[in-house]
Amino acid sequence: MWEIIKNSIVILSVLGGLFFFFVGTVGLIRMPDVFSRMHATTKCDTLGAGLIFIGLMVWQGFSFLSLNIFIILIFVWLTNPTAAHYIASNEYDEMLASQKESEAS
Repeated sequence: MWEIIKNSIVILSVLGGLFFFFVGTVGLIRMPDVFSRMHATTKCDTLGAGLIFIGLMVWQGFSFLSLNIFIILIFVWLTNPTAAHYIASNEYDEMLASQKESEAS
């Protein structure tokens, strides 16, 4: 009985993660500007990776490998939003600089 519940949690978690990866990819293709694209991809990738990694941890059980997966999950949760913020900040600064150049000329 425990195996059926465990496998159901794993399947639902991995399928949910794949769904969010797919939605993020569609958002990347369909959104009009860099900020909307980045919002769609970073939110969906973070949630998709989290669901897939949680499914893998449940499938693996409590072991050293599941601890490694958890560490990778924490790393993804920390670096993905940080990188998105850095990219958005640089894009915004570049956009302002190009507007100032066009106003000056």
